[in-house]
Amino acid sequence: MNELLKLGAQLFSQSDMSGEAGSQLDLNNLSSALSELMGDQNNVDIKSLVDGFNAGELGGVVSSWLGDGNNEAVSPEQVSEALGSDKISDFAKKLGLSEEEAAGGLSEALPKMIDNASSGGSLLDSIGGIEGALNLAGRFFSK
Repeated sequence: MNELLKLGAQLFSQSDMSGEAGSQLDLNNLSSALSELMGDQNNVDIKSLVDGFNAGELGGVVSSWLGDGNNEAVSPEQVSEALGSDKISDFAKKLGLSEEEAAGGLSEALPKMIDNASSGGSLLDSIGGIEGALNLAGRFFSK
């Protein structure tokens, strides 16, 4: 299983916003549900995640996750809007959580996951190389 998914599962289960049920989830099941929510089998599609938040007018927030400074917070409602309430609902059902617990846990886990993926240069490959990075930068600075 992808290390980023494992990290995301740990962060989600440790989140106060995922509720008591979230803290008791099996990390392998949680990793699998995160994989389905955010990409394809055993991977996280960082570019699609970033694009979803950019479309929701959260480009500045996401750019803080990509940089080396502090990560700006995102609300559970913003996560639902960026990822789509239908995806949040499916994710919650797979894990036996309420939609509020699912979005809440994701609101705390996603910034740290994306921040972790962007350190050490590994983000470049996941967003389409130099061209992808330039496209993202253009979107961040055009707002």
